[in-house]
Amino acid sequence: MIYVKDIMARNVRTISSSSKIVDAAKAMAKWKIGALVITAGSTPVGIITEGDVSRCVAEGTNLRRTLRGFGKKLISVGPGERVEVAAKKMADGEVKKLPVMEEGKLVGIITQTDIVNSSFALVTSLKEMVQARYRPPDFEM
Repeated sequence: MIYVKDIMARNVRTISSSSKIVDAAKAMAKWKIGALVITAGSTPVGIITEGDVSRCVAEGTNLRRTLRGFGKKLISVGPGERVEVAAKKMADGEVKKLPVMEEGKLVGIITQTDIVNSSFALVTSLKEMVQARYRPPDFEM
């Protein structure tokens, strides 16, 4: 079994809810990342993604608006959860990234890409194991 803690990113970038949408866009560009966890003090309260910023631009949203109250209800997962649970939460919540919370503290983030990459690695490992055990019959003519 693969757990969230096995594949999550531990270095999570955050941004204050008092920051502006434009500040979030600049921070994501600077750090070359696709999302920031929005915090009120040290408490995660939301997430803003590149997709959110794109929608704001397309809809003509004032990019100087603060992130306070931005987005949907925060969905998170614990580090001890199985990856399948995280994937189901993403599908059910129609999100691609989940903050990882432990005892009320932000300890990581997991993305759909992380899950796909770990699944690919697992399938590759299984394939190699099967190939190592399988010996084709020795046919003599």
